[in-house]
Amino acid sequence: MHITVNPELKAYIDPLTPDEHDALERSILAEGCRDALVLWGDLLVDGHNRYGICQKHGLPFETVQNTRFQSMEDVHLWMIDQHLGRRSVSDFQRGVLALRKREIMTERRARFLAAAPSPDEVAPDASAHALDTPDHPDAPPAKPLRSREDIAKAARLSSSQVVMIEKIQKQAAPELVDAIKTGAISLNAAAVVASLPAEEQKAAAIAGKDELKLAAKRVREARRKPSEAEASEAAPAETSPAPDELTALRAQVRELQAENAALRAQLQALGAEPAEAPPF
Repeated sequence: MHITVNPELKAYIDPLTPDEHDALERSILAEGCRDALVLWGDLLVDGHNRYGICQKHGLPFETVQNTRFQSMEDVHLWMIDQHLGRRSVSDFQRGVLALRKREIMTERRARFLAAAPSPDEVAPDASAHALDTPDHPDAPPAKPLRSREDIAKAARLSSSQVVMIEKIQKQAAPELVDAIKTGAISLNAAAVVASLPAEEQKAAAIAGKDELKLAAKRVREARRKPSEAEASEAAPAETSPAPDELTALRAQVRELQAENAALRAQLQALGAEPAEAPPF
């Protein structure tokens, strides 16, 4: 049987780590290739690692045709959905796949709507209802994943994790992305380090796990300091009166004391016992 391996299709999903590949090879050598390879015609769609291991050791394998594919987009969407459902796929990988699915579905629906006839051009007969069938070639594609909540649900992530993955995709240096894939840095910390210049990200990633942690810590502390400074500026300060204000208050006290002295003198002249003057 002739099987065609498309390098771009093989690389569409992140490859297994060396440890994962070794574990798969041991399993196939012990139990054989239990899962059939998925083909579209002679094109290998799913099972690239199994196919390579079987070819290496001369082991037999089964194949199955997926007859529902009509385009390479269909193949990509199928591959994405297959991997989104696998527990071995990391949170970062699932987020990237879900974002990739959104792009495909958005573009596909935009093309459909641009080419769709106006309501006046559609014949009002029963044949029009055939478009409601998902397998119909002219059926409208599924609605795209519009919101972060949609993407999060598809990838089994939180909305905040989707935000971090979007930031990493836009700002992270390739070396930082590799560090995420190998588990050298967490998703949360990687989103923080991604705000650094690309050269600093690269240097931290090359230095290893400890330097990545320190880089994330430095960024967090730098963000915290301005916030603390703003809070201290906003807090009401208990300050002493200004010099001019203090002088005016003393003058007012002297005037009040003079008035009290004059009142006591008047009372003495009238023969009344003066009351004790209030302290100032």
